[in-house]
Amino acid sequence: MTAAALGTATARAQGRDTPLRIARDVAEDLAADAIARDRAGRPPVDEVARLREAGLLAALVPPGRTHGVDWRTGCAVVHEIATADSSVGELLARHYVHAWSGRFYATAHRAAALERDTARDQLLWAGGVRTAAPDGGVPDLTLTPLHSGYLLNGRRAVDTAVTVADRFVVDALCAVTGDVLVVRVPSGRPGVSVEPARDRLGQRVAGAGRVAFDRVAVAPAQVLGPRPYDEESTAPFTALAAPALRLALCHVGLGIAEGALSEARDACPGGRLPATGPDVLLAFGELASAARTAAAVVERATAAMAGALEAGPHIDADEPADVAALVATAETVTAEAALHITTRVPELADAPGLDRFWRNARVLTADRSTAHRLRDIGEHYLNGAYRPG
Repeated sequence: MTAAALGTATARAQGRDTPLRIARDVAEDLAADAIARDRAGRPPVDEVARLREAGLLAALVPPGRTHGVDWRTGCAVVHEIATADSSVGELLARHYVHAWSGRFYATAHRAAALERDTARDQLLWAGGVRTAAPDGGVPDLTLTPLHSGYLLNGRRAVDTAVTVADRFVVDALCAVTGDVLVVRVPSGRPGVSVEPARDRLGQRVAGAGRVAFDRVAVAPAQVLGPRPYDEESTAPFTALAAPALRLALCHVGLGIAEGALSEARDACPGGRLPATGPDVLLAFGELASAARTAAAVVERATAAMAGALEAGPHIDADEPADVAALVATAETVTAEAALHITTRVPELADAPGLDRFWRNARVLTADRSTAHRLRDIGEHYLNGAYRPG
């Protein structure tokens, strides 16, 4: 390798390492008062301020010439934060994937502008783009065309940052054409109002709630592009949008499992069982194996997703189905490991706050059916097909 090439490789490695070093410092800070903040359950105003001050909101955008991080680094940052505080990890995971929305749905020029603005202004993204119409077929968000732009109306449940987001990205049905369009809306726009969720079981600091749009003006430049109707009309790269979000959340689930196990290990000598007893050794061996197995499966899916995202519009038409099947496997294994580990650790250690890991795991995995994912995996294994959702 030439000196110039070595310098370039070193610079790239340092660029990846810097966000991770920052994330470790932020994670240590978050871990110090995680129990108190979970009990308070307040909107994540202070948490977002910590992320913004550390530069992580700006860092976690798609990689560009002067900003952003690659997929594997972004997921590693999410994992690091989630191990200390899974609510903040979920907030950061969704922000990162929402920042990819321009590449999934818009033109390259519009996506680049969105990412530059996000990095420059440290914008926090929230919202949600659905992969299909809700049950019953009644849209919760509609767009009414004007002579220039649209009016957006309706309400949408948001999983994170509802009161602190700078931008919302959502999909809405055009009342005239029937097209489903993905739009971005500044949170401070007239007609936008939010309502935080109260007394959540878990992920209490993530900032979940509902956002309402009452005749909110949407300019043409705020329309990223159409959301495809079905699998057949979905471009291969756009098909990565849904599994990318689910995979980012796998890193949050893995963080919950590893955080619970680590905290139980630290508390075990003063807990209910002797740290050198055969029963506790067997229990921790089982749980550590489950966590490491999940980590290996998630890493394989992360590597596959990273390769697919790097391919961009040149991605092979069959690759999204293969990646989605790996993500579904990661979801299944991670959910089972997180729920099993967080159920067992309170039996092994007597430490305050261990219950929060179980509550967080339950809420994070509540809307993802293991049976549904296993059927998807089986369909891909038998037929080579995969239905995203």
